[in-house]
Amino acid sequence: MKFPKKQLIGPIVFALLVVILDQITKALVVRHIPFGAQVPVIPGLVHLTYVRNAGAAFSMLSGMRWLFLALVAVFFVTVVLMVKRGLVDRPTQLWCLAAIGGGAVGNAIDRAISGTVVDMIEVEFVRFAVFNVADSFITCGAIVLIVFLFFFDRKEPRHDPEG
Repeated sequence: MKFPKKQLIGPIVFALLVVILDQITKALVVRHIPFGAQVPVIPGLVHLTYVRNAGAAFSMLSGMRWLFLALVAVFFVTVVLMVKRGLVDRPTQLWCLAAIGGGAVGNAIDRAISGTVVDMIEVEFVRFAVFNVADSFITCGAIVLIVFLFFFDRKEPRHDPEG
């Protein structure tokens, strides 16, 4: 099933809203929290810590700015081709890819401008990387997409007319 252009508008707008929300939260953190400082949000659960990351999660591949920007470009070309060819054929898939894409663009903007990504959300109850709004949408979009594909995307098996 190919999506009519009209059905693509919602996910595209959603992806743009993800980018806007991500960039606004990063701008607020940069403006109001000193680098490295912590601001409690929910004591014992989460606080804001302004840090910059030159890599991916846990600073993996640090300094590989152009690799990350190239991967975002490859992601979008792949998604567009998959949608055009009907390989993305369920609304859930499309919305998950929009969440991932919006997050990817949010982080790509940071990388393109400064070579680093602004991170600020830090959970206190488990040792985990500091992350941002874009990372949240990328992660949640990917998890929902994987769960959907493995557990809910049941297509009718093909029947071999000769077998």
